Amino acid sequence: MQHRIVVLGAGYTGAIAAGRLAKRLHREDVALTLVNAEPDFVERVRMHQLAAGQDLRPRPFRDMFAGTGVALKLATVTGVDVDRKTVTVNAVDPVNPVDTQGPGQPETEELEYDTLVYALGSGWNDQGVPGVAEHAHQLAGRPGALRLRERLARMDAGESVVVVGGGLTGLEAATEIAEARPDLDIALAARGELGDWLSPKGRRHLRKVFGKLGITVHEHTSVTGVEADRVTTADGGTIPSAATVWTTGFAVHPIARATTLEVTDTGRIVVDGTMRSVSHPDVYAIGDAALAMGPGDKPLRMSCASGTPMAWQAADAIAARLTGGKLPNAPLRYFNQCISLGREEGLIQYVTADDRAVRAALTGRFAAVYKELICKGAAWGVANPTLGLPTRRRRVVPQPALADASVGTAA
Repeated sequence: MQHRIVVLGAGYTGAIAAGRLAKRLHREDVALTLVNAEPDFVERVRMHQLAAGQDLRPRPFRDMFAGTGVALKLATVTGVDVDRKTVTVNAVDPVNPVDTQGPGQPETEELEYDTLVYALGSGWNDQGVPGVAEHAHQLAGRPGALRLRERLARMDAGESVVVVGGGLTGLEAATEIAEARPDLDIALAARGELGDWLSPKGRRHLRKVFGKLGITVHEHTSVTGVEADRVTTADGGTIPSAATVWTTGFAVHPIARATTLEVTDTGRIVVDGTMRSVSHPDVYAIGDAALAMGPGDKPLRMSCASGTPMAWQAADAIAARLTGGKLPNAPLRYFNQCISLGREEGLIQYVTADDRAVRAALTGRFAAVYKELICKGAAWGVANPTLGLPTRRRRVVPQPALADASVGTAA
């Protein structure tokens, strides 16, 4: 009987894990199903480009996984029962994934699994601020980026755009929009100092680019409300905003919290060094959905930089346990933060293993090219999950490995 592996979510982490498992395990021994609500791979790190009016290359999963043995199921996940080892999904229309399949109720199906890889990721987080859900735009996925794209296309010269949030997404969104639409009045509101986590060289370059693009920066500014034409701040002030872009962080998919999995107070699944759930050994969690510890016993941040090695670790651990191989022991660490500042400028901030900025940083056009190569490499890695290594499919062996409580270490 084939070992049933179900992967939920086909973002960077889920798609990489599915492809890597397909190349690690013998096809006759496993039934590998990848569940995703969209038929194409979404380059989430490029959503600010899509919103600014650029067209992204389509990457259909059917082409990416052709001949691999990965079965793609277009569906939304509505429930996970980790005690019964089942997943409930609703089918979606492959032509129009926004709508459920058929004119009536969506087609519901229950999938059984032996091993589950939970990679449902995260969405935007309105932080409970009044008016955000009604009036703000977000860049956590393609639908939100397309809505912002449509809004920006309708805006007249001189109208104002306020980007709320001074993290990586906020910086990239503000600069991308400002470069694409120099006729608009772009502002960024940050709770702290602009780029306060960067090195002095990084902060100087960031201010230089923001100045060149004419972006107004409101530092030490907390936004407490969003209206159709303005945002309000904690000091009682207002900032005009015909379009508000909310980039203050991400919230994980709520399904895990509704299960008996051990999760954090924010709903992230607690995992060991091999990305296996500490409460349910047949469940692995990767990417934004998981709380994994990195160097210095610090939680890995939600990012592609964290998710990709987590996917490698989980896939290799699953394959090792199923085939009686050696568990992976690769360190999960950071090397740099890659920030695009429009198409012509960039900032590569080098960091310590636990993600603290060091003095060294690359800036300017070379940094922009570097970031572009990183983005292309991330997408290439989805379709080539073993990074060019030869395919080594191993046979699944009878073993009580999934009930084995032994864990590997990631760092």
